[in-house]
Amino acid sequence: MTPVAVTIAGSDSSGGAGIQADLKTFAALGVYGASVIAALTAQNTKGVTGIHDVPANFIAQQIDAVFSDLDVSAVKIGMLSQVAAIQAVAQGLSRHKAKNIVLDPVMVATSGDRLLTSEAVAVLRHELIARAIVVTPNLPEAAVLTGASIARNEREMEVQAREILAFGARNVLIKGGHSDGAESVDLLIGQGEVVRLSAKRIATNNTHGSGCTLSSAIAAGLAKGLDLIAAVQEAKAYVTAAIAGADRLKVGHGHGPLNHFPDQAHTRWSKS
Repeated sequence: MTPVAVTIAGSDSSGGAGIQADLKTFAALGVYGASVIAALTAQNTKGVTGIHDVPANFIAQQIDAVFSDLDVSAVKIGMLSQVAAIQAVAQGLSRHKAKNIVLDPVMVATSGDRLLTSEAVAVLRHELIARAIVVTPNLPEAAVLTGASIARNEREMEVQAREILAFGARNVLIKGGHSDGAESVDLLIGQGEVVRLSAKRIATNNTHGSGCTLSSAIAAGLAKGLDLIAAVQEAKAYVTAAIAGADRLKVGHGHGPLNHFPDQAHTRWSKS
């Protein structure tokens, strides 16, 4: 059986993040990707200039169309900017008994643009966090979810992750990409021991879509039957390679995209 994952997120018109990044990631990792578009964004590597929200009833129609036909093994949830969208997704996932849900609580774009209304944060906590097998906030997102300052070290990262667990999350992967230091450290925290995942920090401005890519890579691993720790480890390695290869692409004039096909892009897309 072909593994299938679905992304429920916003569309990025420049192709580097959101739905487009998720589908590239699924393809790169050997998973068939389906999509439910929750919002359209006008954006590029320099920023977001507009958001057009998809009506909640049409989000529900997309969910029903995908789940009534495809054998979905994992779900990645990304940008949901409105309360009605969050509720439509929560009800749809419940209706179809969705499994292996990866929630990326997208709130702020790489450019700094706010993507989630303040009114929606409480609804996201209540409606979606407890449904997910793992929640994947970066440091600014974890701070918003917990009402704290941005974590400055691994001890503070763990404290905030455990606060998110208290909201009902089964596991939290708190991502340290926004911190300083020679290493980029993520912490996977559930009911057992803390799993520390580190990689050498790569000097590049081309990190657009890195959070979307990591969460969709985790969903791809789960769709293929990996356990959560193995899926997160595979995802971390994939994103590290995609960031390492990002400068081989010459796309845009701001924060460029990752290289989602790092073993192929040099011959296909790079300038000589």
